[in-house]
Amino acid sequence: MLAGVWLLYACFGLTAGSLAPLVGPITRDLGIGYAAMGAVFGAWQLVYIVAAAPGGAAMDRFGPRRTLFVATMVIVASGLLRASAESYGFLLFAVAIFGLGGPLISVGAPKVIALWFEGKDRAFAMGVYITGPSLGMISGLAFTNPVLMPLFDQDWRMVLSVYAGVTALAAFVWLVLSAHPEARAIERRLAAEPRQPQMLVYKELLRLPTVRLMLLLSVGVFFFNHGLNNWLPTLLRTSGLEPKAADLWAMIPTLIGVAGSLLIPRLATPERRFHVLIGLLVAALAATVLLHSDPGPMLGLGLAMQGIARSSLMTVAILILVEMPEIGPRRAGAASGLFFSAAEIGGVTGPLALGAISEATGGFTLALYALSGVIVTLMLLTLRLKR
Repeated sequence: MLAGVWLLYACFGLTAGSLAPLVGPITRDLGIGYAAMGAVFGAWQLVYIVAAAPGGAAMDRFGPRRTLFVATMVIVASGLLRASAESYGFLLFAVAIFGLGGPLISVGAPKVIALWFEGKDRAFAMGVYITGPSLGMISGLAFTNPVLMPLFDQDWRMVLSVYAGVTALAAFVWLVLSAHPEARAIERRLAAEPRQPQMLVYKELLRLPTVRLMLLLSVGVFFFNHGLNNWLPTLLRTSGLEPKAADLWAMIPTLIGVAGSLLIPRLATPERRFHVLIGLLVAALAATVLLHSDPGPMLGLGLAMQGIARSSLMTVAILILVEMPEIGPRRAGAASGLFFSAAEIGGVTGPLALGAISEATGGFTLALYALSGVIVTLMLLTLRLKR
């Protein structure tokens, strides 16, 4: 089950990150600027905001097997529609479709982990599955410009079609893995449990001060993660790197993040969790400062700090949320749905704000200062959360 969830989340990351290394050819073919491309990057998060909470309710009601399969096939449809886009409006629509399937992956993964793991094993399993989107993004960066674009004669549409095919294959692999008798037994047990009306569940969760603070924290975390994830290859090119070199440098945070995802969540035991969260935010702040540097060791250090931060910020936050006594595995889907609905407000505004600021100022300097301000605000929220 962990392997299956990891595979789906890897395809989530592959699809979500597939446009970043293709900004140049897409903007040239469709005749759009960076601000418009920022809107494209944020289009699926806008839909995600609305879809995540109902997705969490669906996950609690129908179980992970069917809902995760349907979600992945929606992502396949988004990939194929992107590949056929002939206008800015159609591309915007194609990317927005991703926001209908993405929430079920994001919500379903912690739900599966909460059902199948406990204690330190749960923290480790969360660290394992969260490497999925990172490795998916690495694959996109590693194969798009160095391999697939030359293979398909610089046809970005064929590249996106290949990624959609890989995602479709992953959906059917999940269907096979999740057919295990024990998985079906868990789903039958969940279906037999009495349920409160979903709106009542959400109201009870939102009455908890910790939940409200976690939702605010999630907005800032996703503003940082999605903003930098989408614009990093372009930011590196403006610092003087060639496109292929920029894509390779952009892999540094993801590679560091994979290692961090396996190590850091296990350190985030209940008594140390908030110290770990503050440490990750310090790394994020260091990244926003060091990314002002020219290509060299300091820029590399900044990328490493970004990788450390983005690898585990979300994981530690979700651990705090689902291990609250008022939530637990039974309400993990609903709580995760609220978390990701709020978080994707940052997911939308991050890429959009960085794109608009960079286009207005002719570079990413002011955009990085804005990110620094967001991280400082998150530090203050975390101190309040600890109290």
